[in-house]
Amino acid sequence: MNGSRELSDYCRQVETYLCQKNGGHLIRIVGPAFEQVCGWAARGVPLNVVFRGIDQYCGRRQARASARRPVRIEFCEADILDLFDAWRRAVGVGAQGEPAPEPARRQGVGAHIDRAVARLTGLRTGERSKAFVDAVGEVVRELDTLREEAQHARGERRAAVIARLEDLDSWLASSAVADLPAETAAALRREAADEIAPFAARMTADAHATAVEAAFVRLVRESLGVPTLRWG
Repeated sequence: MNGSRELSDYCRQVETYLCQKNGGHLIRIVGPAFEQVCGWAARGVPLNVVFRGIDQYCGRRQARASARRPVRIEFCEADILDLFDAWRRAVGVGAQGEPAPEPARRQGVGAHIDRAVARLTGLRTGERSKAFVDAVGEVVRELDTLREEAQHARGERRAAVIARLEDLDSWLASSAVADLPAETAAALRREAADEIAPFAARMTADAHATAVEAAFVRLVRESLGVPTLRWG
């Protein structure tokens, strides 16, 4: 991000969002907190990633009945940076010359499928087209079969399960994109381009187009609540 005006706007939007999450209680982003937020801007952390990190921290805090004091932005950094790493893996970009982080593999394939099925069955598909609802239902049925296979699969069988998850992920993402109204899709494409803009100067045209498309698909997933099926 270049320019003091853009940086000030970034910090002001973070401050405004934090104020909303604190029920209108204003916590100024000044001093070390300002430098911290400027650091996120310099690394290219998208604002919507910052907002999700704040949401994530506040969600855990609200679960504790004893939490009464306003949330400060400093408390949210770990959540924000974890989400930023996940975002970079999704769109395939690094931060200020860093390579994109390696995929995390903290859970087994079976557990990953369980989580995906739980999220898919919890989708509010009543507001979606019949084609999308049918696609989700078909994916869930196949995931149920793959879950049984994944529990005992090793070697080539396990690789085949992972490959099928990638195929299903691409198909589900395409179904989600196709289900969006044209105006919504156009708005998300603009948002995706804005997310990638801080990295554009050091990317080839092909890499930039790929990253923008990946960011767009990620935003589509978020807008519809569609999980990532591919593993790793």
